[in-house]
Amino acid sequence: MNVAAGKPVKPIDPRLNGLIRAMMKLYTRLNVFVYRMSSGRLMNRFPNGSPICLVTMTGAKTGHKRIIPLIYIPHGEEVILVASQGGMSTHPLWFYNIRTNPEIAITAEGRTRRMLARLVDDAGKAAVWPVAVAAYPAFVDYQSRTTRNIPVFVCTPI
Repeated sequence: MNVAAGKPVKPIDPRLNGLIRAMMKLYTRLNVFVYRMSSGRLMNRFPNGSPICLVTMTGAKTGHKRIIPLIYIPHGEEVILVASQGGMSTHPLWFYNIRTNPEIAITAEGRTRRMLARLVDDAGKAAVWPVAVAAYPAFVDYQSRTTRNIPVFVCTPI
């Protein structure tokens, strides 16, 4: 059991990974559909109130377009994307898509911008992690819940 912010954080039972991924996939599809159909007026925030952006990317294996909702973390003209997957023991699939094909589009606040995603090293993560945690404090618990170093992308406008 890890500790984050002075409280114990249990790791996710690996036996639940398949179920959790299936539920996340279903919710993701619903979220993208409703967000797009309502032009971002509905399902534009996570339950804690954090804003959502839609990230359009190219699949690493298929080359097909993929769209996922992620926490929107603006940082000046840049956007921070955190591959936390709730602190699960493996990276989310979208991590591999963006690492392979870093040209993406981010839709948030009524506009879509083409961006280039850059996976940051540990020093880069240390610089932007406080911004991510300020936007979504549960990232601290997620990092504490897993032994993997949660990857962070910084996206710059193209």
